[in-house]
Amino acid sequence: MKILGIESSCDETAASVVEDGRTVLSNTVASSLEEHKLYGGVVPEIASRRHAESISGVVKQALEDANCTMDDIEAVAVTYAPGLIGALLVGVNFAKGLALASGKPLVPVHHLRSHIAANYISDADIEPPFLCLVVSGGHSHIVAVKDYTKFEIIGKTRDDAAGEALDKAGRTLGLPYPGGISIDRISPEGDDSAFSFPHPKMSSPYDFSFSGLKTAVINTVHNAQQKGEEIPVADLAASFQKGVVDCLIGNLEKAAVDFGYDKIVLAGGVSANSCLRRRAKEMCNNHNWSLKLPELRYCGDNGAMVASQGYFEYIAGVRADESLNAYATMPIDLATF
Repeated sequence: MKILGIESSCDETAASVVEDGRTVLSNTVASSLEEHKLYGGVVPEIASRRHAESISGVVKQALEDANCTMDDIEAVAVTYAPGLIGALLVGVNFAKGLALASGKPLVPVHHLRSHIAANYISDADIEPPFLCLVVSGGHSHIVAVKDYTKFEIIGKTRDDAAGEALDKAGRTLGLPYPGGISIDRISPEGDDSAFSFPHPKMSSPYDFSFSGLKTAVINTVHNAQQKGEEIPVADLAASFQKGVVDCLIGNLEKAAVDFGYDKIVLAGGVSANSCLRRRAKEMCNNHNWSLKLPELRYCGDNGAMVASQGYFEYIAGVRADESLNAYATMPIDLATF
């Protein structure tokens, strides 16, 4: 069964054809990242315009790369929440038109669910239940994945996401955008114990807070600048990254122990972070837990993960009609349309 997946929640216009939820036949991405670098972050209006310009060609290329036509496609899956609302609307409206014109079912897909599904195309053997840490520029969640379409939020950030904190810290340190990737690249050159950053304690032991860490690194840099002191960029980057990863791994480990999970999965853009991947491996080795990591090419936004989750949603009977709307926010466990 071939599913066409369409993704436009942020700055990547992506489409993919995936067979039976796990075999990627094509994966086409058009990114406006280089344009956003000029502004140090994603500009929603620019992202929406580039989606509108690119989406038709990207979908056409995905079908051609898979050696398919719409006659070969069983259903059209599309990201409808959460994300930048203008960007989402481009993908949703294109998918609605394509599904209507081709007579194919339309399947709405939650963005975080599809990030988790990136693991299904990276590892053909993985299946629920498992505990998943979903970390990206806009989200930080610990999710109990009970089935392919059944999720329970165990913990989440109360303020900033881990990816956002890393990007903002990178910008404060004068590193190229995206700041999180730049921090990951420069951190091996620094001493991760050179600076100590706070580890916030929340009322729920599984929830996160990264605003304090972000403020701490900004204040550290500003204080050094005001005193005319040289800023040890590599040391600060390594120490800050360690602080973020400490929080993520610490809460994930506690949740796994408390809820009895021995199968751990990472998902989302920040799951590509080398320090997080290394620490997750160490944690799982210490407990004799299994660990599944998405391939690096599927960590960021892409159409393959949407098509993969779309397959499982389709099997579960999830459908939408021409009234489908886009939503900037929506919990992973309460996805509706």
